[in-house]
Amino acid sequence: MLVIAHRGASGYRPEHTPAAYRLAAAQGADYLEPDLVVTLDGVLVCRHENEISGTTDVADRPVFADRRITKIVDGTAVTGWFVEDFTYDELRTLRTRERMPGLRAANTAYDGHEEIPTFDDVVALVREESLRYGRPIGVIPEIKHPAYFRRLGLPLEELLTERILALRLRDDEVMVQSFEPTSLRRLSVMTRVPLVQLVDADGAPNDFRRTGDGRTFADLIEPAGLREVSTYAQVLAPHKDLVIPRTAAGNLGEPTTLVDQAHRVGLNVQIWTFRAERRFLPTALDLPAELCRFAALGIQGVFADHPDIATATLKQTALNV
Repeated sequence: MLVIAHRGASGYRPEHTPAAYRLAAAQGADYLEPDLVVTLDGVLVCRHENEISGTTDVADRPVFADRRITKIVDGTAVTGWFVEDFTYDELRTLRTRERMPGLRAANTAYDGHEEIPTFDDVVALVREESLRYGRPIGVIPEIKHPAYFRRLGLPLEELLTERILALRLRDDEVMVQSFEPTSLRRLSVMTRVPLVQLVDADGAPNDFRRTGDGRTFADLIEPAGLREVSTYAQVLAPHKDLVIPRTAAGNLGEPTTLVDQAHRVGLNVQIWTFRAERRFLPTALDLPAELCRFAALGIQGVFADHPDIATATLKQTALNV
């Protein structure tokens, strides 16, 4: 079972920083997960969102004050500073910071220490850490807001495919994720690397909304939807509540049949996101206990903010089988 370091070891270091990625490798993660957005000049960089005021010091830089703007991103008005309004040379002058300082106060000790890494930087880091620890470590990028960026003339699918080819990434070194089926379909004819269909617990894919397609994420996990997903992707990555829902009291309820149904059409299942903080956990369970409940369903991977806990728990679970 794969442990995927969600934005790096983001429970311990500011997300999408070299420190978070290196720590995740040290903690035993099998894959590191960078979210990808793109600069004005077409460089793929690692941020969870294209609006960067929450994860960088851009608001403290008077030289960029006039770039604060409100945009509509995937149907929502967002105000701040946006990656696509900066060249890479401008962006690299910024420094990263913790996105959730109220929850992860210890991580703020690392604020201001690092630049925003590029996708190329993460691939180089992954290869370096693989050699350091003598084991394979992969990279599993998620392309963020692909329909939005395509309308700006910055097609993430083409840009990422170009980098995969240029960096000579093998199929066993990389998987690519997206919430948008249209994006994955494009990638399926551009590259042979494994593709991952992300599925949220509610709502609809943004590309469906843009084109007037009335289907929702719930439709993607119906039998017909899963069969369709299996024509372009190799992995289904659902929100964990779609696999074991919470009760009204916050406990884990009974598992759904989603994992079995996905397996029937040939899809592996990787579940997101597991975090150790109390606010994210089911009532009366810690993270190891929660992971054990999900691991018992025969899944193929978990996305975790605390890769050390996930690695230790799943290793012990395997020994107990």
